[in-house]
Amino acid sequence: MTDTTGQTKPKMPGQIPYIIANEGCERFSFYGMRNILTPFLITSLLLSIPEHLRAAMAKEVFHTFVIGVYFFPLLGGWLSDRFFGKYNTVFWLSLVYCCGHACLAIFENNINGFYFGLFLIALGSGGIKPLVSSFVGDQFDKSNRSLAQKVFDAFYWIINFGSFFASLLMPIFLKKFGASVAFGIPGILMFIATVIFWSGRKKYVHVPISAKNPHSFLNVVRTALFDHKGAGTGIAVIGMIAAVGSLTLIPAIGIVAAFCLALVLVLGFGGIGAWMQLETARGIHPDEAVDGVRSVLRILVVFALVTPFWSLFDQKASTWVLQADAMTKPEWFQSAQMQALNPALVMILIPFNNLILFPLFKKLGIELTALRRMGLGIAFSGLAWIVVGFMQLAIDGGDAISIVWQILPYALLTFGEVLVSATGLEFAYSQAPLAMKGVIMSFWNLSVTIGNLWVLLSNSSVKSPAVTEQIKQTGISVTAFQMFFFAGFALLAAFLFALYARTYKMQNNYRSA
Repeated sequence: MTDTTGQTKPKMPGQIPYIIANEGCERFSFYGMRNILTPFLITSLLLSIPEHLRAAMAKEVFHTFVIGVYFFPLLGGWLSDRFFGKYNTVFWLSLVYCCGHACLAIFENNINGFYFGLFLIALGSGGIKPLVSSFVGDQFDKSNRSLAQKVFDAFYWIINFGSFFASLLMPIFLKKFGASVAFGIPGILMFIATVIFWSGRKKYVHVPISAKNPHSFLNVVRTALFDHKGAGTGIAVIGMIAAVGSLTLIPAIGIVAAFCLALVLVLGFGGIGAWMQLETARGIHPDEAVDGVRSVLRILVVFALVTPFWSLFDQKASTWVLQADAMTKPEWFQSAQMQALNPALVMILIPFNNLILFPLFKKLGIELTALRRMGLGIAFSGLAWIVVGFMQLAIDGGDAISIVWQILPYALLTFGEVLVSATGLEFAYSQAPLAMKGVIMSFWNLSVTIGNLWVLLSNSSVKSPAVTEQIKQTGISVTAFQMFFFAGFALLAAFLFALYARTYKMQNNYRSA
């Protein structure tokens, strides 16, 4: 088919509906269990814990689970890129995912069995997370890549379609029918998602697994750091020593947070060291490989600056739910149902942005590039937390605040989410070298893990009597103080993101037709 200029119009791949339908069902299953997790822990599973400690423990369990969900993409990406390919990895880990849901439904009164189910869901959901989105990108080539952003937007829209109904319905099922039904229904949806994905197996484009490459990212980094030892090597070694030292914090912050902190230190210091000495790898590795590593390191800086956004975003399912418990609302309304507002707004904002807002800015001569959108999104998340901080001050002062007031911060946060997350999916795929699509998408998801790590570290710090006393001297509660702290954290990140974005050179790493 050709357009009026005589050029062939890009064609939408026919296999896309299978992936979109799979994603809608899978996201219903994930958010269906995730959005009732905190209320279930507080009202059922953690009843043996003293009441004044229950909310903090539920919040810790929730964010530890989210850390796992967004850590396992590293494993999924590695298995896919090196051994099984995207389709096989997604299919088999989806079955693991189904088993995790079954454990939640069966072991509703058994804390060890329930936690094992959370582990399986983290492994299955996390393992497939970077692969499904990059599998979408594999279905396109340079002849129709102009349609890719529309599909990524549709992909993100269907995620929120599933999330909306899950957030709305699952709290009701939990209250009326109990945990086994409320956790069982998401399991059924996950099984349906797996069947849909399997049904399209003969239609998909399967990008072959890359052969073991002596000039891979890790091999080039290893050469840069250790074949020509210098200041960069010293920085990397300092990072390793600091990482080992962070494991001594396990009694204070827990094994998951300590392990993730160690990983951050290795990646951060190792990345800086490799950047400093990367040119020494030329000659040993081809220029294309060295330039590819430089490109990946630039991408990782972008991902690192996005981590504060996830610190704020994921707390809507923990901190904001706990705040909603203290607000006035109808008896029939469950605090966790407020989360349905987020996906509902996403489904409105994505078409609004693409059809009205972005074209309007373009007519005005303002180009909202991917990086500009992401930077603005981080800033809007900070504004949302300023609002919830002032609301918390009113609650702490004894004022009766209606839950309706949470609509404003939800709107600000969701607008930020659309600018960061929907844009970030296509950005991550387009910037990744062809041989590292799965791994780069894994690092995009790892930014969520690190964001939740900041939450755990913040919560651990305020357990210290000395820190608590310092906060009391400000005249506000610990909860309100943390809200304003995270708001400032995001606004600072948005400023640094804007500075870095000015020097970033965009890539076009879609496969050839």
